[in-house]
Amino acid sequence: MNSPTLAASRPSQLNRKDDFPILSRPVKGRRLVYLDNGATTQKPLSVIQAESQYYEQSNANIHRGVHWLSQHSTDLYEQGRESVRRLLNAARAEEIVFTRGTTEAINLVAYSWGWANLKEGDEILVTGMEHHSNIVPWQLLCERTGAHLRVVPVTDSGELDLDEYRALLNTRTRLVGIVHVSNALGTVNPVTEMTRLAHDAGALVLIDGAQAVAHQVVDVQAIGCDFYVFSGHKLYGPTGMGALYARYDVLNDMPPWQGGGDMIHTVSFERSTYADVPQRFEAGTPNIAGVVAMDAAIRYVEDVGLDVIAAYEHDLLQRATEQLLALPGIRLIGTANDKAGILSFVVDGIHPHDLGTILDTEGVAIRAGHHCAMPLMTRFGIPGTARASLALYNTEDDVVALAAALRKAQKLFGTGQ
Repeated sequence: MNSPTLAASRPSQLNRKDDFPILSRPVKGRRLVYLDNGATTQKPLSVIQAESQYYEQSNANIHRGVHWLSQHSTDLYEQGRESVRRLLNAARAEEIVFTRGTTEAINLVAYSWGWANLKEGDEILVTGMEHHSNIVPWQLLCERTGAHLRVVPVTDSGELDLDEYRALLNTRTRLVGIVHVSNALGTVNPVTEMTRLAHDAGALVLIDGAQAVAHQVVDVQAIGCDFYVFSGHKLYGPTGMGALYARYDVLNDMPPWQGGGDMIHTVSFERSTYADVPQRFEAGTPNIAGVVAMDAAIRYVEDVGLDVIAAYEHDLLQRATEQLLALPGIRLIGTANDKAGILSFVVDGIHPHDLGTILDTEGVAIRAGHHCAMPLMTRFGIPGTARASLALYNTEDDVVALAAALRKAQKLFGTGQ
């Protein structure tokens, strides 16, 4: 597996568990080993306090009030937009639209850009490892416009077949949707190269960064993508909060997708005119406290250092992979050369759901199922996998606990040696 440059002096762990209050609570009488970070990450105290302090000291509606508290709340909200711009290295803050998360951001693009630009016979190209959130909105759009959905196949190792990708790109391809890091496999896709190839074919590119932004440096200008989406709750931030990055010239040409307050310039019964971007896409009172909390989460990972996080998690992934492969009857699903901190696996003779239940009795929290990637599970001929996903607060002790719990499960089912 490729990795960032590892500093020889880098500590074996980041010693950040104490920042996360929930990690100190026992589960079923045992130490909590939280390895379900692909579903949602835990929250540091600074994020919890930021949201609480907002309601205690700053709560007011934004953009419309002339009083001090409204202006202060607006400043905090727009400060959060600047933090997202900085996180993604967008060219300008106006390219950032706040949403409820990755799913809503993709739907926004599908309903606004898609309805305005797609016609019968056009093609949308996605990959065989996409989350349902980057499949279903495009299927709905295709049903309404007569466009067609095409799929880039996945190899046995869990990588995209780039030769097939090049062959699928053509003059009818209008949009390519690519997951940056697969939530079910951990594969890190070559999004910069894929974006370049898509642009050469005249297509726009949307990247699902839900599993990327908390684990590596993301630079949308270097990637060159037209859209990039992510969720705050996978970035140590709050649920119900996320963002869409869209290149300014593309975003500025997109029509509103929801109507209401704060997204308008003028309203009459004859017609309405709409606000400039990004307000055009933020109808109604937004999740202001969520923006403040997500701002705190971004500052938290920036303080730790995303390059440091990437190197540390890569090292931990290698250790976890070694631990699992040392056990009999375990098969990894997704062995790409370039992987993030996700281990998807099946255990001979044990259903993933049974495995997850047994591990829970040991205080080890993993995810079991299809991970909202049913077509990918079908590709590998399995109903689902067990998935252990890493975060900056996980340690080698967590990896050892995972392996010990797996051995216990195998013993209970009589499948180990």
